[in-house]
Amino acid sequence: MLALYAKVYGISNADAYREICEALQTGDYAPEYQSYQNRQPQEIAQSVRAPRQAIHQTLSMLFSMLSLTPKHRAHLREVRGLTDDQIERFGFKSTPPPYLCKSLTARLLKQGCTLQGVPGFYLAEDGRWTVRFGTRTAGILIPARSADGLVCGAQIRLDIPIREENAPADKEGTKYLWLSSSSKPMGTSSESPIHFVGDPCSRVVYVTEGLLKADICHALMNRTFAATAGANNVSKLDELFAFLKKNGTEEIIEAQDMDKYRNVHVEKGASKIYLMARKHELQCRRLTWNPNYKGLDDWQLALRKNAAKGPKTMTFRERYLHGVCEVSEIDACVERWHKAQPDGVPLQAYLGLLDEEYHAFLQPGGNARLAELLNAQRKQLGCRIYQLEFTNTEKTKPFAFSGIDALHKAGFQQPPASEYRLVHDETLYCPKDEPDLAVLERVFDHYNGKLPADYLGRCIAPSDVLELYDAEKRRYYYRDMKQFVPVAFSPLLARPIQK
Repeated sequence: MLALYAKVYGISNADAYREICEALQTGDYAPEYQSYQNRQPQEIAQSVRAPRQAIHQTLSMLFSMLSLTPKHRAHLREVRGLTDDQIERFGFKSTPPPYLCKSLTARLLKQGCTLQGVPGFYLAEDGRWTVRFGTRTAGILIPARSADGLVCGAQIRLDIPIREENAPADKEGTKYLWLSSSSKPMGTSSESPIHFVGDPCSRVVYVTEGLLKADICHALMNRTFAATAGANNVSKLDELFAFLKKNGTEEIIEAQDMDKYRNVHVEKGASKIYLMARKHELQCRRLTWNPNYKGLDDWQLALRKNAAKGPKTMTFRERYLHGVCEVSEIDACVERWHKAQPDGVPLQAYLGLLDEEYHAFLQPGGNARLAELLNAQRKQLGCRIYQLEFTNTEKTKPFAFSGIDALHKAGFQQPPASEYRLVHDETLYCPKDEPDLAVLERVFDHYNGKLPADYLGRCIAPSDVLELYDAEKRRYYYRDMKQFVPVAFSPLLARPIQK
């Protein structure tokens, strides 16, 4: 019905939806149908952009009239990791229902605010000013601020992403929209301003994509961030870099999402940041992190959550079977048990030993006998880690840090070994009955946080290949999004380990 209405009256689906909603709310009827032949779009008169101070005053007053729903506050706290104080400081609000738009603009006019030339405001058909909020574009309203702290625009994080018609099933819908009225009478474009949060005189400034992401990273890292609206929407950084250079900034850190290694458009945007920085004689370097997290905010939040959990505890028996300790450590474990005196936990359970093992330990010279029993229950495996190598001449790989479906979509049935480098080779121990997948998950956990000093690779991530080998056979596994999948691999074609 919506598509038919839009086609009949020659308007967009969004405008059709809005007209139907307004008709249902007021009791009016849809406009009388007229047949149009080759209807040409009419040029819509636009307002000249208002001065910066006027935009700041109007949008700031608008934000002060709005509230944040419990649902949106819960998302910012529980999913995004922000505190209530940070939420208030950043000024996040919820978009109002459409029927309040005209009353909000009337209140703004009464307060002496300028509406003409402010992004998001336009003249409705009845000649009254209104602001472009709608049911379909409901979400969290995010203020965009310039380096001098003035509100220069607003972005909406949509509750329900908008998908294009006939879009591929695996393509995500639009999650963020600017508050803009460029398609409305006397409306004004948002012009996609750069959002800035932090110290405008900071020696180092990070550049990322997304206003909300920049605010979260600033809160988690206490660093200064500039945010573009899109990975390739970086042209306005030129003016900002000139300003920062005068203010004493020395280094720009490009912190675009990790899909810059597989998405050509994101990589091009990252390259433009380098060129702009060099133009203004600013140093520039690329920031990389654990590839299991696409955005810098996701990674920082995961670090905080993992730190709160603390390290995973293992019994002596588990540690020994996995080669983490020697049998002599059992004496220190017994001493800790005596000092801690854990309620209701006997020494045997504390050590994790089976009956036969515990009885052997209690006998004179028990450590040696215990080692014999445990050694009979563990096996030795070789483990190699292969990771994609990125060179200056070939910067993106379409399946980098992606699951096996992306590998197949890129035209590969198996991981192309020539694209990989061997980054680690070690010997590990595990219980004899432990299956390969359990071993691989343990390796993944070990190399997916703070990395050992002698480890030469990145955190293990999707698109990595792990090899397990013993005297009998070799087997290879591709790290999919959340599991390991057996694959064929030709290790001789991979580049050798480089120390």
